[in-house]
Amino acid sequence: MIGSFSPFQSDLLHFAVMDKDQIYTDSMANIANFSFDARVADVFTDMIERSVPGYRSIITMIETLTEHYAQPGSRLYDLGSSLGASTLSMRRGITAKDCTIISVDNSEAMVKRCRKVMDRDLHDTPVEVICSDIRNVEITDASVVVLNFTLQFIPPEERFQLLEKISAGMRPGGVLILSEKVIFEDQHLDELLFDIHHDFKRAHGYSDLEISQKRSALENVLIPETIPTHRNRLLKAGFTSVDVWFQCFNFMSMLAIK
Repeated sequence: MIGSFSPFQSDLLHFAVMDKDQIYTDSMANIANFSFDARVADVFTDMIERSVPGYRSIITMIETLTEHYAQPGSRLYDLGSSLGASTLSMRRGITAKDCTIISVDNSEAMVKRCRKVMDRDLHDTPVEVICSDIRNVEITDASVVVLNFTLQFIPPEERFQLLEKISAGMRPGGVLILSEKVIFEDQHLDELLFDIHHDFKRAHGYSDLEISQKRSALENVLIPETIPTHRNRLLKAGFTSVDVWFQCFNFMSMLAIK
């Protein structure tokens, strides 16, 4: 039934238990740009749960959205899949027959761990885990596509082309689930939610040094945009209905219907 979750289903992120994130604990003279390397893969589950408010809720609801939108004989894509939390959620939500999930990430360390997670999962929907840049992956016959905090790492000038390709490869009635960190046009609101996000991190055990150093590492790598920018670009890319379905502070998720 749509909207019903077992305790196991709501605990998807602990399918692969990882180490505690201590990457930015010690003071660094030179802070390299953030990358999804083996160090990050080792601590990713802990890192994202302590850094992204609402992440667990988004992952859990992807199951419900998949149950609603997956079409028989179609493909489902998890683009920027990291350890495969969204892939697992889609796999649990599929009730339509003869579907296949394509899970894509450009980090070899993430893909290696993702394959192990899929091997441990007992659901039988076929999953193909691919190590590739999502910009190079063909999208065909898709009914559900997930970009879960992935687009923000694509150069802004290349985002429309990617979304247009996704739209062109989707079936009518299919859905793109786009989750992103965002900024706000109202400066006061933007600063307020920025500060609240840092309070969230502190409440989850990160020190001011860790917060500052990770922010520096991400500064030229993660480029957030406003909600209207995302909405207008998705409509221009060929989606017919676009709106926010989830938001927590400066993190949101949108549904874009083909």
